[in-house]
Amino acid sequence: MSANLSFEQAGKEVEVQTGIKIGHTSLHNRAIKQEWSEQSSPTLVKEISVDGGKVRVRGPQGEGSVWLDYKAVRLHSSLYAAYFQENESLINYVNRQPLNPLLTCLGDGHDGIWNIIAQINPKGQRREILDWYHLVENLYKIGGSNKQLEKAENFLWEGRVEETIKLFESNRRRQAANFCKYLTKHQERIVNYQILSSENICSIGSGAVESTVKQIDRRLKISGAQWSTENINQMLNLRCAYLNNLL
Repeated sequence: MSANLSFEQAGKEVEVQTGIKIGHTSLHNRAIKQEWSEQSSPTLVKEISVDGGKVRVRGPQGEGSVWLDYKAVRLHSSLYAAYFQENESLINYVNRQPLNPLLTCLGDGHDGIWNIIAQINPKGQRREILDWYHLVENLYKIGGSNKQLEKAENFLWEGRVEETIKLFESNRRRQAANFCKYLTKHQERIVNYQILSSENICSIGSGAVESTVKQIDRRLKISGAQWSTENINQMLNLRCAYLNNLL
């Protein structure tokens, strides 16, 4: 119950279903003090995706709250995991899994995501892929000629970065210049999406981990919820344990 509902509401649901009264403070303490064993993937991990979420953190008395980042990883078709301000723990967790010698790693364009991925699978190889759907979303932020944008999308679908950049050389929009910088920065991660998709070689989008973040947020972002920094990782563990069918 506490993995899905506020502690107060969870207490009410437990009483309705069992007739046993448990105070919300007792439920909170139980969740925070719970010890968790690390879960390993039962199969070889061939793909992972990494993304970030935000959690509302309680500040010092009288100073209100702030939104801070946590990072989540999805071992595709296997496990969810999330860590608050412990990127090294996330990296070590993934590296302890049975990883495929060639590991596909998906993410959006944020540096923090790729800084984490750069430290994963050190004994093997990585196939780094920029999420196709974020790529196209950023493309259409340029605006202007739909014909030009559609041509660029076709180029990118085949991983033709240089042709895409040339397409916007004469475009004076600031958005076009920014997009070309974005393409140059992630050029090695912009692959031939057409081949990967048509031949079912691997995923081309990081939607799995974005869904993970949304699933986690359904508990951590319950209306009015704010958390002490020392309790956040325990709540992430609780929510992930629920999502992994381990409770």
